[in-house]
Amino acid sequence: MPEDPELPDLPRATVERRSRRRISVVWIIPILAAVVALGIAVQRILSEGPAVTIVFKAAQGLEAGKTLVKYKDVTIGTVTAVHLSADYSKVEVTAKIVKSAAGLMVEDTKFWVVQPRVTLTGVSGLGTLLSGNYLGIEAGKSTKRQTTFTGLEEPLVITDAQPGRSFLLKAATLGSLGIGAPVYYRSLQAGQVFAYKLAGDGQAIEVSIFVQAPYDKYVNPGTRFWNASGIDVKLGAGGVEVRTESLVSLLAGGVGFDTPSFAAQPQPAAANAVFTLYADRVTAMKQPESAGTRYVLYFDESLRGLSPGAPVTLLGLTAGEVLEVGLDLDPATARVRGRVEITSYPDRLAAAMGAKQAAERGSFVGSPKERHAFLQGLVERRGLRAQLRSGSLLTGQLYVALDYFPDAPKAKVDWNQEVPVFPVNPSTLVDIEAKLTGIVTKLDKLPLEAIGTDLSKALAGVDQVLQNTDKLVTQAGDKSLPEVNSTLAEARRALTTIDGVLKNQLNTTLTELNSTLEGARGAIATADGVLKNTDSSLLGRDAPVQQDLRDTLQELARAARSLRVFLDYLERHPESLVRGKVEGRP
Repeated sequence: MPEDPELPDLPRATVERRSRRRISVVWIIPILAAVVALGIAVQRILSEGPAVTIVFKAAQGLEAGKTLVKYKDVTIGTVTAVHLSADYSKVEVTAKIVKSAAGLMVEDTKFWVVQPRVTLTGVSGLGTLLSGNYLGIEAGKSTKRQTTFTGLEEPLVITDAQPGRSFLLKAATLGSLGIGAPVYYRSLQAGQVFAYKLAGDGQAIEVSIFVQAPYDKYVNPGTRFWNASGIDVKLGAGGVEVRTESLVSLLAGGVGFDTPSFAAQPQPAAANAVFTLYADRVTAMKQPESAGTRYVLYFDESLRGLSPGAPVTLLGLTAGEVLEVGLDLDPATARVRGRVEITSYPDRLAAAMGAKQAAERGSFVGSPKERHAFLQGLVERRGLRAQLRSGSLLTGQLYVALDYFPDAPKAKVDWNQEVPVFPVNPSTLVDIEAKLTGIVTKLDKLPLEAIGTDLSKALAGVDQVLQNTDKLVTQAGDKSLPEVNSTLAEARRALTTIDGVLKNQLNTTLTELNSTLEGARGAIATADGVLKNTDSSLLGRDAPVQQDLRDTLQELARAARSLRVFLDYLERHPESLVRGKVEGRP
């Protein structure tokens, strides 16, 4: 604006910029409160662990805000929510884990519900009766973090924290084994079965076991495992055998293991090594045989009681086993006969020989030609034969015995055949049974009842004579004293004669009966001993058993003839009881 000279000087306006408005003191307190709240929230977020989701098929006693998550009995989290999945087929459980345990949430971590369980192998989870169910956890070994898991339906039996090693067993069938079934080493519980499944090819069952320390060091590549479930009852030629590990294995099953003495014992087996699970201890601990020599035996008798697997013995020692039992048609005679195929183990026979007979062992384990020559000599010179024998009168099982029969007919083995035919000797069991039956039949036919009746009649006659004599004395009195004396003398002579006749006849009869019965008892006892011991030395043609049987039959015949003569004479001459035996006159 231009200045006007006529106007007086006026003060000029000065433009001042407006200053910023200061914050009021009133806002300080809300700002501080917000900062504190924000700090608390950040601290809470930073102090909290991850939230994980576990999927189960069913929520077994799980409740939001109450159910805890425990690792080694230490609480590491709480269940915050339990709800159904989108398709309603499963249950999703959300749990908040403390920050200190966040490192446990990796991809191979396992969760399961801990609750009371009562099984045949024991009781677990009793503490949850008061505190309620909780989530158990097994830490994984992975380094990859994960927040979603699939829960286990069954709790872990074996955890990674337990010292020991796991092994895999393959069996044809599972039997009565189950999860938690005990594993025994020499009847001591050494571990448990923790899993089983069908093999990929569907031809076997894979059983996972855990052997705890220090028993795991006794498992080596030569160790044998067998199913020790229930009671192992075996009926064979050796009798009745009953085996069981414990009452628990009887009810819930179990697995036994041991290392046989013939197996090498190197370093302990590696973890997760694969073994065969045998059906029983006998099969598992059986020594593997080298290549055996097969023979064929032909029997013209019953093979009932002989089955594959029955032992073949040489002088009482096991030398092989029976492979097949069947029938064969002899083309030469058109006769059906029993055919038994056996195998012998030369190594086992050689092992039975003493250490000082190392040179003689070549007869068993040498070349086939040497073995054939050795056996041929035994067959021809010593009468080596195969024979069926009873292994047990209780079970009726038979076995094949190789023994010497010097009186056996000459025989020779054709070693050029693919399976040589070994000579046999008939069993004497059938003959002994027939002879015992004959003895019992003859004893039943003895007229023991008639003999007793005749003796009773003879004694009654003697009593009648005594009564008549007493009456005669009473009636005669003093008047006929001479006649009485004569009568008494005659009666005395008659009684003496009767007494002598009766004594002689009765003594002779009783002596012969006692001799007959003693002979029969001796024959039966001898035959029973033969049946029990099956001693071949008592079964020959001139053996004591057959001699006793012949003597018994002769005694029985003599006793029957004596009784018949005595009774016939009494029937023709009853007066001989009073007057005695009258000598024949010319």
